[in-house]
Amino acid sequence: MRPAEPLRVQSRDNALFKDLRRLAQDSGAWRRQGRLWVEGDHLCRAALARGWRPELAVFSESFWPLAPAQLAQAAIKNVVFADGLMGALSALESPPPMAFVLPLPAAPALAPDAPTVVLDRVQDAGNVGSILRSAAAFGFTQVAALSGTAGLWSPKVLRAGMGAHFGLRLVDALAVPELAALRVPLLVTSSHQGQWLHRASLPWPCAWVLGHEGQGVQPALVERAALALRIAQPGGEESLGVAAAAAICLHASAVARP
Repeated sequence: MRPAEPLRVQSRDNALFKDLRRLAQDSGAWRRQGRLWVEGDHLCRAALARGWRPELAVFSESFWPLAPAQLAQAAIKNVVFADGLMGALSALESPPPMAFVLPLPAAPALAPDAPTVVLDRVQDAGNVGSILRSAAAFGFTQVAALSGTAGLWSPKVLRAGMGAHFGLRLVDALAVPELAALRVPLLVTSSHQGQWLHRASLPWPCAWVLGHEGQGVQPALVERAALALRIAQPGGEESLGVAAAAAICLHASAVARP
C-alpha cells in the first residue's frame, strides 16, 4: 500500500527547503534544530533496523515513484522535492535521492560500567565516524566525547559512521571531570611510552581514551589512566592515525575479553 500523497516542493524559497539545507550542510544545525539529517539508502535502512522512526522522509521527484515501501512508509510525513532542489539540499558531490529527518535523542547520562570509548578532542569528522564503527564492531557500547571533539551527530560524522550511531550510547560534549562517573579502568594510547599492546593484560570492561590528532591524550587523562599502551610499529613510522590506532586497540580488547 502506498502512503498518503506527499507534500511537493518546487521552490528554493520554500521555508522547509531552507531549514533542511541548513540541517544537511551546517555542522551545528542539528543541535539548534534538535533534528538529524540522515541521507542515503544505507543509513536510512540502518536507522529503521534499530527501531528509529523518522519524523520526515525526503525524496527526489524522480525517485519517489520507485521508492521501496519500507522507506516510503517509514515516516510520519513524506516530502518530495524537485530533482534540482534535492541535489541542492545535500553537501555531497553525488547526492542520494532520499533522506530521513530523525529526532535528536535525549542526551543520556554516562553508563558507569559500560565498555566505553572516550574521544579526547578528536576533531576530524571522518576519524570520529570511523572510531564509532570500530566501537560498534568490537563490542564497545558507549562513546563519550569530550568538548572539542567533532559533534557526534553532525552530518559528516553520521555519514562516516555508516549506521554505527544507531546501536551505540552516545554522550556528547562532556567535560573531563564528568568522566569520574565511569567505574571502568581508563586505558590511554601513546605513540612512545607505556606497555606494548600485544603483551599487555587488558581489563574488561574498560574505557579506551583516544586523543587529539596532533596532541594526543591530554595530561589530565594520562594521569588518571590505569594503563598506558603503545602499538608496535616495526615499519618505523612515527605514529598511526587515531582511527587506525582505535581499530587496533579495540580489536585487542575484543579478542582478549573473557
